[in-house]
Amino acid sequence: MKNNPFYFKSQLKIYIFLTLFLLIFALLLPDNSLCIVKNQEPQSFKFSKNPDVQQIKPKKPVKIKLKRSAKGEYSWELSGDNVDDIIRVDKRLRKFLELE
Repeated sequence: MKNNPFYFKSQLKIYIFLTLFLLIFALLLPDNSLCIVKNQEPQSFKFSKNPDVQQIKPKKPVKIKLKRSAKGEYSWELSGDNVDDIIRVDKRLRKFLELE
């Protein structure tokens, strides 16, 4: 059926008919009734600064400089902004290196 030359012509006629029908239908509607928003003033964006809300700064990670001696012993230097994080990392390193 798709090899029939009249098949494509009939499909084209259907597309043209539907397009014209929708165009005429849209033009005949009174007062642009297809629009969802009617008679509303455009809303403007209002920016207000709330002093209670502060910008959250990202946490800086603890920097670890791991060193290994000739005897195979490990030592490290820790640096960072938060002392609690540094202590937590130190405990994890000690626990991890005891297992090996």
